[in-house]
Amino acid sequence: MLPDARVRYHSQPSFRYVPGFDTVSTVYDCESPEGRSAGLSRAASSLRGGGLVVLPTDTVYGIGADAFDPEAVRALLSAKGRGPDMPVPVLVGSWNTVDGLVMSVPRQARALIEAFWPGGLSLVLPQAPSLSWDLGETRGTVNLRMPLHPVALDLLREVGPMAVSSANTTGNPPAATVEQAREQLGEAVPVYLDGGPSGEPVASTIVDLTGDQPRVLREGAVSRDELAAELGVELPVE
Repeated sequence: MLPDARVRYHSQPSFRYVPGFDTVSTVYDCESPEGRSAGLSRAASSLRGGGLVVLPTDTVYGIGADAFDPEAVRALLSAKGRGPDMPVPVLVGSWNTVDGLVMSVPRQARALIEAFWPGGLSLVLPQAPSLSWDLGETRGTVNLRMPLHPVALDLLREVGPMAVSSANTTGNPPAATVEQAREQLGEAVPVYLDGGPSGEPVASTIVDLTGDQPRVLREGAVSRDELAAELGVELPVE
């Protein structure tokens, strides 16, 4: 639990502080129009300045950084207690963004994007060689997803692709609420966007499309049967 689980509301209704840490982070109530507007503005400023943001998604809460800021991505990994051997996925705000991030979008990828995006499906594809980012030891690939959450989509469409991982420290369960994220990540993150409890606290399904045949690396929000029905082929689970 937080040192003080009570929330002290700031005099302005757009945000609230969570006390108990030397450095105060700000939690924005994105279920109110004022809080959402203020939170998105502050989150965008933080990301552009190399800071981190906790944001709601359609699966679990995520901790995010500017995907093209290597120092911010390293700070994200440090906050989670992870190294570059566990690279960070990238969230996008539209289908069209994908074309600029990968070498090509194969037919199977387009079929899955049209069927399941935005939603709980992550696709691993060969990244475009010209990209100047460092997401960790990706071996020339990128893990992409478009989340089905209005706050996340608004932020992504404002700032562009974000490196986003689950909002938890290594070895602990992913956060289903902003309070759980704040408890684990504390002052390492200056901005928390509170969208309420996660509607579906289940990890995304990950499909690897870098080889000749699609492979399910992790089964989650989208079932293997749903994928097979869309592609017309059986998908082995790694």
